Amino acid sequence: MHFNKITKTALTALLGAALSVGLTGCGKDAVDGGAAKSADGKKIVTVAHTNYYVPYDYVNEQGESDGFEVAVMKEVAKKLPQYEFKFVPTSDDDLLIGVESGKYTVGTKGIWITDARKKKYVFPKNNIGASVIGLTIRKDTANEIKDMASFAKFSGKIVPIAPQDARYMVVDTYNKENPDNQIKLTSSESFQNADAYSWVMEGRYDGYLDVELSYKNNIAKEDAPYHAFSDKLTYVRYKGIPTYPIFNKNEQAFADEYDKAIEELRAEGKIAELEQKYFGESLSEYLK
Repeated sequence: MHFNKITKTALTALLGAALSVGLTGCGKDAVDGGAAKSADGKKIVTVAHTNYYVPYDYVNEQGESDGFEVAVMKEVAKKLPQYEFKFVPTSDDDLLIGVESGKYTVGTKGIWITDARKKKYVFPKNNIGASVIGLTIRKDTANEIKDMASFAKFSGKIVPIAPQDARYMVVDTYNKENPDNQIKLTSSESFQNADAYSWVMEGRYDGYLDVELSYKNNIAKEDAPYHAFSDKLTYVRYKGIPTYPIFNKNEQAFADEYDKAIEELRAEGKIAELEQKYFGESLSEYLK
C-alpha cells in the first residue's frame, strides 16, 4: 500500500493547524450541528474527522481536511447541494461525544459497527470504506500460519482482547463460523501495543489481531516506534472490515441521503478511484 508520509516537524505544524481549524469549527455552526443554516439558507452539515489517521482522515501539509474518508464525504457533498458541508478536524473522543450530543452531524474515523455503537448513533446502510485486519505473528511461524484457520490449527493462542473492542467481535464471529477449529479467545483490559508485540515475540501468545495500518505504522515503517521488532515479527492478512461514518440519532433522513449518494459514487467508479489514490489498491475487494 502507498500511504502519505508526514515528517515529525510537519506533524507538529499540522496538529497546530488542526487545533486552529477545530476551534474555528467549534463555534456556532459546530455547536448547533445540522440545525445551523448558511447565509443562503442551506442546512449546515458538520463533518467531524480525526486529524491524524493517515490515510483515512487527517489534516494535510496545507492545513486542509484530507484522507480517503474525507475525500469520499466531499464527493457526497457534491451530490447533496442542498446542504453546506463543513469539515472539522478533531480528536477521537470529541468526535464520538460530539456526534452523540449533536455538536456534529456526522463523524468519520475508520469506524466499525458494534452493538454498543448502534445504540448511540445512526449507521447508514452503505459503508464508506474498509480497513484490513490480520495477525501479527513471529517470522519463525510464518511457514505454518498463513491465515486464521491455520493459526487456529497451529495453536489459536491469541493476545487477549477487551470485550468492548471491535476486534473481539471479529474473533468471536470467526469462532462461531468455525466450531471445529477455534481460536482461544479470552478477554482482557486494554494494554499498550508494545506489550502485545512483546508477548508474541516471547512466545506467550502466537498472534495479535491487529489492523494492518497499525502494524505498518508501529512496526513496518523505518521510523516506526517499534521498528526494531520487524526482525522477528511479520503480518498475515485476514479480511477487510467495512468502515462507516456515524450520524447523530436525529439524522436518519440525512443518513438516507448519504446512502443514495454513496451508491451513485460507487456505480460511477469514484470510490474505486479514491481507494487507488489513497491506498494504492482496492480495499473493497477484501470485503467480498
